[in-house]
Amino acid sequence: MHASTPDRPTATREFLAGAGFLGRGLRMWGTSPRLMLLGALPAFIVGIVYLAGIILLLINLETLAAWLTPFATDWAEPWRTGLRAVAGVAVAIAGILVLAYTFVAVTLLVGDPFYERIWRAVEARLGDAPVETQRGILRSVADALRLVGVAVLVALVLLLCGLIPGLGQLIALILGALFGGWILALELTGFAFDARGFTLTQRRRMLRARRPRSLGFGVLTYVLFLIPGAAVIVMPAAVAGAALLSRDLIAAMPGLPRAVDDAPAPSRDGANDGRTRAQPDGGSEHE
Repeated sequence: MHASTPDRPTATREFLAGAGFLGRGLRMWGTSPRLMLLGALPAFIVGIVYLAGIILLLINLETLAAWLTPFATDWAEPWRTGLRAVAGVAVAIAGILVLAYTFVAVTLLVGDPFYERIWRAVEARLGDAPVETQRGILRSVADALRLVGVAVLVALVLLLCGLIPGLGQLIALILGALFGGWILALELTGFAFDARGFTLTQRRRMLRARRPRSLGFGVLTYVLFLIPGAAVIVMPAAVAGAALLSRDLIAAMPGLPRAVDDAPAPSRDGANDGRTRAQPDGGSEHE
């Protein structure tokens, strides 16, 4: 007889489990509607600005497509129009991807106090929340700029993919959703990981260790953000869901190294052991 092996979760199950964290975050609209409305306000304001940007992009799409393909000016029809139509679609995809990638970073900066309250409410319900967050404004801005910079570079690569006739646009959309989901997972888990003293590099490493689960949460969030107006409802729920995802990832990784500021390493249950908690100055408080 063969020795039985533990039932290891498949990538699909992990992906769906990650998506489930967003569903749990959406339930907070029923349990804490006032708090969630506060989180919806910054998303609404930023969304209006971004919507204006999308409209401006679409109005100038033909001009941008011609600017990208000056070599096709003397081409015969229908080749010139066909190429510029492909270029226009590629520009639209890349522009929307850039806006989607940067939306969360900008909204988190605008509504930081509101989203911190949502995150802390989730932590308080689960117990043993960090005493204080350790997110300095300069660190938050620096991390956001790093993520936005990478996102813009990837969007440019996807723009080139979109210029490929045939399946280029489909490939760009699929890769855009996967990368967009990854960026959103990184951005939205910032509250929980920063409060426990983890750096962006450490956060990235922990998300990578459970990549399918992290992508499940991020990709679903990304797709819903593409629905006009949905980001206003989804954004506060995504912050709540990211708090749940973060604790789940931490709980699954025993023996974590201490963060760079010597905050205590989380235990297996996803929090400190109840006796030692991280302090803003890098010390600890014994209870």
